[in-house]
Parts: sequence; C-alpha cells; structure tokens
Amino acid sequence: MVTRRTFIGGLIGSAILPSAGNAAADRDIEPEFLRDWLRAGRIPAMVDRLPTHPRIINMKEAGLQPGVYGGTVRTIIGSAKDIRYMTVYGYSRLVGYNEKLQFQPDILIGFTSENDSVFTFHLREGHRWSDGQPFTADDFRYWWEDVILNKDLTPGGGALELRPHGKLPRFEVIDPVTVRYTWDEPNPNFLPALAGPLPLMIFGPGHYLKQFHKKYQDDFRLSALMRENRVKKWADLHIKMSRASRPENPDLPTLDPWRNTTAPPAEQFIFVRNPFFHRIDENGVQLPYIDRFILNVSSSSIIAAKAGAGESDLQATGVDFNDYTFLKDAEKRFPVKVSLWTQVRGSRVALLPNLNCADEVWRNIFRDVRFRRALSLGVDRHEINMVAFYGLGKASADTVLPVSPLFKQEYADAFIAHDPDEANRLLDEIGLTNRDDDGIRLLPDGRRAAITVETPGESNLDTDVLELIRDHWREIGLALFTRTSQRDVFRSRAMSGTIMMSIWFGIDNGVATADMPPNQLAPTVDDQLQWPLWGMYYLSAGQEGSAPDLPEAKQLVDLLNQWGRSSRFEEREAVWHQMLSLYTQQVFSIGLINSTLQPIVKSAKMQNVPDRALYGFDPTSYLGLYMPDTFWFKEA
Repeated sequence: MVTRRTFIGGLIGSAILPSAGNAAADRDIEPEFLRDWLRAGRIPAMVDRLPTHPRIINMKEAGLQPGVYGGTVRTIIGSAKDIRYMTVYGYSRLVGYNEKLQFQPDILIGFTSENDSVFTFHLREGHRWSDGQPFTADDFRYWWEDVILNKDLTPGGGALELRPHGKLPRFEVIDPVTVRYTWDEPNPNFLPALAGPLPLMIFGPGHYLKQFHKKYQDDFRLSALMRENRVKKWADLHIKMSRASRPENPDLPTLDPWRNTTAPPAEQFIFVRNPFFHRIDENGVQLPYIDRFILNVSSSSIIAAKAGAGESDLQATGVDFNDYTFLKDAEKRFPVKVSLWTQVRGSRVALLPNLNCADEVWRNIFRDVRFRRALSLGVDRHEINMVAFYGLGKASADTVLPVSPLFKQEYADAFIAHDPDEANRLLDEIGLTNRDDDGIRLLPDGRRAAITVETPGESNLDTDVLELIRDHWREIGLALFTRTSQRDVFRSRAMSGTIMMSIWFGIDNGVATADMPPNQLAPTVDDQLQWPLWGMYYLSAGQEGSAPDLPEAKQLVDLLNQWGRSSRFEEREAVWHQMLSLYTQQVFSIGLINSTLQPIVKSAKMQNVPDRALYGFDPTSYLGLYMPDTFWFKEA
C-alpha cells in the first residue's frame, strides 16, 4: 500500500499584485528603502522580481494586522557568531512548520511524499536569490553533485538524515523547477530535518559558489582566493564562503528575509531586506515589512541590563525568567513591552547523571535505576518551583509538555513526588547502608557519597536550584557539591568522563509530534550529557565513543531505528510512546520543572509579536515560527 501525501502552498488566499507600468500601484507597493536601487536600475520592479506565485500570508486569517514598510530593529547578541540567530529567526525553509507544528511548503510551492521514501519538490517559477539570480533545480544539482558527492567537501559521506539506512538517496532533476529524492526505505527524518532551526542543506547558490570550487575555478585564481581568505585548502574556502547557517559572508546570496551586509570581525552587524524575498501579504505588499536589523555585540552577562535600558527593540536571547521583574519595571521608563512565552524544553533545569563516568564505582551506581529514582524522589520540586519560578512552572519529569499530542500524565509524574522515605529505602536496597558521622552514606569502596554537579555557569538559576537540592539530598544521606567551568571546558570534561553529573536543560523538543524524530530520547549525539560516549558512537557510526552496554539504552536505540524505518503515522506514534515510557521510567535525566516562562522584550510600537507563544530552539526556531518578516512598527 502506497501512502501519498501532497502539500500545496503559496496559492492560499488572494493578493492584489501591482501590474507592470502602473505608477500609482508601484509607488504604493514599493518599499522606500529600495527607491535608490530601483531608480538606478539595480533591481527590477516588484512585479518582475517576485516569483510568479509568491507565498501569500493572509494576515487577517492568521490573526495578524497587515503592516507598512519601514523601520530598523536593534537587538543585542553575545558574540559575533550569534548572527546565526538571523537565519533561525528568518525561518525561510523549503518545508517549514506552521503554528500547529504541521508541515507546510514555504520556499517550495508544493511537494509530494510517497511512503516517506520518494519526495518530489516543486519550486516557485521566477523565484530569485537575493542577488537577483534565478533559484532553480540547478542549485539542487550543484549541491548534490559538487558538494555532497565531493569527497573533499563531504568526507563523511553526507548528513545522517540523508543516509539513515547507510545509503544516500537517488537524486533527479525532473525539470527546471522540480527535483526528486528517492530512498529504497522510508526516511521520515527528511522533512523534519528540512524544517528545523538549522536546516539540512540540500541546495546552494551554484552560480556564486562555483568560483570557490576546484572543478570550476582555475588553480591560479583559486590559490589567490585561498590566500585572501586565509585558508590552506580549497575545500575549507568553499565551506567558509557557503556557510548559510552562520551568515558571515555578506556576498553569499540568500533566500532569507534579510541579508547580512557586514563582514566579521565587527561590533555591529547590519542586515537589510532581501528585495527578492518570496512572501507577500494579502494586499500584495512584499515581506518583510521591517527594513533593517542591527545586531550589536555585547557581553552576554549584560544583555538583560541593556534590554531593560531601552537599547533593544526585540530581545529574546540573553534574557531569562529571573530578569523578568527588572524588565517589566523597564516598561515604566522606556517604550518597551515584555511578554512571557512558554519554553518548549522537557525541563528548564535537569540533572544528568553521567552513565559514562570514568569513575567505575560511581558509573556502576549511576547505572542502577534504583539510584536514579532515589535521586529524583529526593528532590522537593514544589520548593524549587516556588523559590526559583514564583510557582509559575510545573513539577515534571523530563518529558513532553501537555500541549504535545504525545503527552501522558504518567510520563510527567514518573518519580517526581517528594518522598524521602522511599528514596532512603531504595538507597538502602542498593547496599549504601553505611554512613559516616555526618550521616552521609558511604560508597562500596569506603568513600563518602559526595556528588559533584557541574554547570557551565551561564545562569544564576542553576546555582540557585542546586543550593536547594543540596539540602534535599542531605535528607537521604547524599552530599552535593557544585563546580562551575566555561562551556568548552564543561563539554570536554563530559566527553572524557570526568564529570559525574551535570545540570543542564532537559530534552530540546517538549512539544513533539509523532512525525518528529525521537532522537533526543536515545543516545544519538555527543552533547547528551547523561551518555556522551554512547551518543558519539551513534553520531560517528561506530568510529568513536563506545557502544551502549545498558539494555534499556540499547532498547531506546532499537526503537529509534524502528521509527526511522516506518512510513505510517500510527507506527511512529507507537514508537514515541514506548520511548517516552521507557525514558521516564528509567529516569535517564532527572527533570525538575517545565512549562517555564521566557521573557520576550519588544518595542511598544512593534506589531504582530504574539503576547503568548511557544519558545525554544527546536522545533519553533525561537521567534522564527511566528514569522518576524510580518512584524512591523506602528509609526514607521
């Protein structure tokens, strides 16, 4: 039985498009920001630079207000590399999520999926890159033949999402606006990978990138370009100049709503509107409404203070819930408004016992599920919620939130009751019955049961929570110490097994649907701090790290592989529930509080920014899901 899904976009609603030669319409419809370019003939009129069928965003149907052109948004970033947020915020994707977290065409005008193994993509005729060059199937062909299949540029054989069962798909160009990817087995990872905050790259501006490719450029010129950009290999040159996820190259054509105009190093980065962006509102007004973003680099530790001093028109990163009172008070002094969005993580703070800990005694103890359950039962989450979150969060295991269609109360409730008696009973059952004069339990080798919990020290919230847990665990005979280190050191210590336990966020995606991959519930990447070596083993296809040797962890990997071979929604949903049940019953991460709130600071003049929404990296792309290209200034 063939399951065929067809998605058509871009033709929803109707729009009033300016006709060629209609001066009044042109005058009303063209952004003032582009007037000089239009007068100089550097860009064509809007009717000639939009795709034949642009994507129409019907503002009123979406509960938004149609806007007007103009204005500059100031925002603050913690370092130059954080210009990557603009790619996340722009959320221009072949296929993206809508606000119900369902797939919809965006850059594509439509696509079909057959058994999740044959994907046919239809591009918009007349769509152009930000430099005005055509965006066609050749840009997919270039990336496939000259990047993915080139061993210098892609030595590992391609992203795992492209070879989930070990083999790359077959790629075809059907015509100038149609391409197809075919796998022999289902690949349900493909669409989520394209819709994510850092999308899987399967196309690029070949007309621009060929100058950096050995196949197309003569050796003399290529060597000059390598010297100019301070790289030793042509592959490094191509990678540097083509990196869309961190838009450091101002000359790289883009399909995003804004393009970078500033080369690093710099203390300020200016992004300006893309004249060829493919979205319009129902009145034929081209998006984005806002002309420019100015990103000012500052120390991460003072972003909240600067935002509260009126130095940002839109700020989501660099501020946390413990800044809310200060930011709310700023509304009295500056024309800013502060909203609270719900964080999508499975837990705002979670404790992660390192099952790959280098200390053999502790490693064996951490791998005993009774110990992990005792740790969880020993925590008073109600106190943490009241003290750290003013009672606004929810005590929960590290799992999906109630807004997820996969939510079950039993997952959230797993071992979260504060029950010191049961925790003590479990610890006695394990054999940790001997104690020292201070009442601290003794390990089998005679050492005190003193757990060092490490943190990258990026949030005072972590240390505040650990202060409370120190007292909770004292009741069950465990000592807790805190160690703070910089993130890079923190990560390398985790990989080496030096870290016993860490405090970090819970699972990234707490609003998952069955169509999203459950890889966060199994050892799949090396930054999962409860099992980094097992994650590295999966990520490197067995070349690095070590294979899981705990039966329940192996079972999670097996279930993940089952999900990856399924073409039916019902099968994927069943796998998700098996994994959520196993993960929470095994307490592989000790969730504390979720459904916590994230302050969003915006100019009081800015329209169409939701008062309430979901906030997270994956799948909502921070602000991206809510289309910042539709934000506008009331007095622009």
